[in-house]
Amino acid sequence: MFKLYYAPGTCALASHIALEEAGAPYATERLDFKSGQQTTPQYLAINPKGRVPALVTDHGTLTETPAILAYIAQSFPQAKLVPDGPFAFAQAQSFNSYLCATVHVNHAHKGRGYRWAVEESSFADMKRKVPETMAAAFALIERDMLKGPWVMGEQYTVCDPYLYTISGWLEGDGVDLATLPKVTAHRKRMSERPAVQKVLAEEKG
Repeated sequence: MFKLYYAPGTCALASHIALEEAGAPYATERLDFKSGQQTTPQYLAINPKGRVPALVTDHGTLTETPAILAYIAQSFPQAKLVPDGPFAFAQAQSFNSYLCATVHVNHAHKGRGYRWAVEESSFADMKRKVPETMAAAFALIERDMLKGPWVMGEQYTVCDPYLYTISGWLEGDGVDLATLPKVTAHRKRMSERPAVQKVLAEEKG
């Protein structure tokens, strides 16, 4: 039995969907970020980074979305959530790493400027840049990375819930979805999947 620590509206949604798609036995624990639950001693003992997701397994606790997604996919090979072969798997890892290391960081400059600077004027400047950096990142995804109908082509993989999660932030980041027809179509396909609908209902509950 896995236990996923998450907070609504965060990138933990990708891991939550992947667990459901894999048919994994799991429980969830919702954190209240507004009250600072992620910084309590109890949670920091689970994840010293004070962030989500954190996936507690029989072998220990995993953090970082790309690692959790890869672990879920490899733990439930019958679900076929990663493509076969080392190169194709590496391509999936490359995509998820881009979302984690570049796209998510672009988004975080909107409300987490204090991670990179101390001056209030710097925070405002970072926030103004977000629509541009997010639009540029997703233009690259639209043009070169989203093969369609799923990220890796015909096979649904753990890349898809991750893209769905991050793309859900685009409107709030000031990105015009009309410029991203493939991403928009991908979001619609994702929203029709029973696992996605079940997870969204739980996280909104």
